[in-house]
Amino acid sequence: MSFMGGAYVAGPQGPSSSQANAAAGLPFAGIPSEMIDRAADILESEPAHPEPEVEFAHRAPAAAPLSLRTMLRPHRRRVLLVVALVVIEAAATQAGPLLMQIGIDEGVATSRLDILGIVAAVYFATVAVHMAAGRARTSLGGRLGERLMYGLRVRVFSHFQRMSLSFYTSERAGVLMSRMTSDVEALTMLLQEGLVMMVVQGLTLAVITGVLFYLNVPLAALTVGVVVPVTLVLSLWFRRASESGYDRVRDRIAVVLADLSENLAGMRTITAYNRRRRNVAQHQVVVTDHEDANVYTSRVSSLYASAAEGVGIIGQAVVLGVGGWLVIDGRLTLGALTAFALYLTAFFAPIGQLVMLHNAYQQGQSAAAKLRELLARQPEVAEAPDAAPLGPIEGRISFEGVSFSYDGGDPVLADVNLDIPAGASLAIVGATGAGKSTIAKLAVRFYDPDEGTVRIDGADLRGVQLESLRRQFGVVPQEPFLFNGTIGDNIRFARPDAGDDEVAEACRVVGLEAFVASLPDGVDTPIHERGASLSAGERQLLALARAFLARPRVLILDEATSNLDLRSEARVERALDALLEGRTAVIVAHRLATAMRADRIAVVNNGRIAEIGSHEQLVESGGLYAAMFAAWESHATGDGAAATGQVTGAAGAASR
Repeated sequence: MSFMGGAYVAGPQGPSSSQANAAAGLPFAGIPSEMIDRAADILESEPAHPEPEVEFAHRAPAAAPLSLRTMLRPHRRRVLLVVALVVIEAAATQAGPLLMQIGIDEGVATSRLDILGIVAAVYFATVAVHMAAGRARTSLGGRLGERLMYGLRVRVFSHFQRMSLSFYTSERAGVLMSRMTSDVEALTMLLQEGLVMMVVQGLTLAVITGVLFYLNVPLAALTVGVVVPVTLVLSLWFRRASESGYDRVRDRIAVVLADLSENLAGMRTITAYNRRRRNVAQHQVVVTDHEDANVYTSRVSSLYASAAEGVGIIGQAVVLGVGGWLVIDGRLTLGALTAFALYLTAFFAPIGQLVMLHNAYQQGQSAAAKLRELLARQPEVAEAPDAAPLGPIEGRISFEGVSFSYDGGDPVLADVNLDIPAGASLAIVGATGAGKSTIAKLAVRFYDPDEGTVRIDGADLRGVQLESLRRQFGVVPQEPFLFNGTIGDNIRFARPDAGDDEVAEACRVVGLEAFVASLPDGVDTPIHERGASLSAGERQLLALARAFLARPRVLILDEATSNLDLRSEARVERALDALLEGRTAVIVAHRLATAMRADRIAVVNNGRIAEIGSHEQLVESGGLYAAMFAAWESHATGDGAAATGQVTGAAGAASR
């Protein structure tokens, strides 16, 4: 088996994954056999790409707020070189009309062919200089822009990695996607071409203005006096009008992407409830809002462009009338008037370009403002400046007077006290919304308590480095997330350096061995995004194998068996015995069969620990847990399906 272009290709031992997927009616996930040789040739011609040097810390390094100035400051020398090339390019570009004036007045009017030859040669030389400077400026500016965008994308992505879980529960995924796509792309256009072209056109305007005054001061003063004030007033109006417009555009495209992302993720539910027509209508409303924002900016731009063009025509009429009169009167040569007219035409071209570039500048500024706002947000679960690395732990977890609420809402936990000895397992049961999963999330410091302290081996979680803490924890959620890649890649997620024998052992322990053996490429079989080609039970088993391979000291199981059928549950229960051996475990249990395997069981009711003890002790006490167990036991003689929800149902009934 070989890896080619991001897809695994099977050798002669069996069908490829793409063939197997095609036979099963699944999307394409490999390279067709007729293209394998061509793909190999392409890979051989690719330049070497060394592994990037990754620097990441849970505390963001001190940095100035995002702006064009702060982005360009570290590259001052390269920016100055680009500006120098721009000056050369602008000077070479605008030498033509002046050379034409010399050619007409000194060559044509006096019949001097030698002067015409020299002027023509200099003209060709300026064209060559213009082409060389433009090529160098484009290449250098393009590389600078790409380097800036690379740094910005890594900075934003790293910021996403630092943010707490609460950030992702309050923000829509599509809005965050727009920050990395449309906003960064707007800045890319501005930095790669926009700023450079603004400098080019600005210098061109300055050079032309200087030459106009050199040719004829009164005519230049009259022309500039008509054009510049009106253009300045128009530009100030356009700046105010377009700034608010482009802010609206950035907000609307974020909503469009958010709605699209949500619909793609929920397509199964949309199909099941026949919501397609209504969702199309809803998306039309969202897209219409985006269209309205763009129409507004287009209207403002068209008004500005047409007004600027009208000013230019008026200026040309003034030059033709006044300049012609000066030529007839003998105070201006024909060559000078020709050059003046050519320069005046070129004078209005940069103004039009600056109008268009100002649009890109406004879009880039709006995007920078959105990114600046994003980067200014700080994670709620932050690493303390003096956080100490956490050495190898034994695994004792303590909750001391812990109270917690989400986003300042109603309390979810109130004055919770727990002590889980190292190597012991605690199952947490209770009604839906009682706070079971919240206890598990606080134990791994996904959140910080509002009051009280959570400790690991006596150390306050707020005072330890997050990386050293999370490295020793394993988490298996109720809905495991699988990444686009192979089965082996997903199992190795926490330990990418794990060997094939270790992956095989993890599969064997959790009962995946037979399933993996049935696949065409074994652990190298690609799975689709989010594991869409696997059943819920298979995804859960993969998550358990991932946790086993990570070898954590503390294991958090958040209803990890709730999506399994009875046969799979039995296999997983046996796997849990091996997985939990010698480890501290917090098990949020939906099924009593899982809870009964723990050393102790805590019953959570209305955010408090109502009961805690072993299974036998809680049954004998006759409290909430005894009611749950009785309800579960009464259904045990049936097909088992009804027993699935008894923990929640019985807990709710008992609490009432």
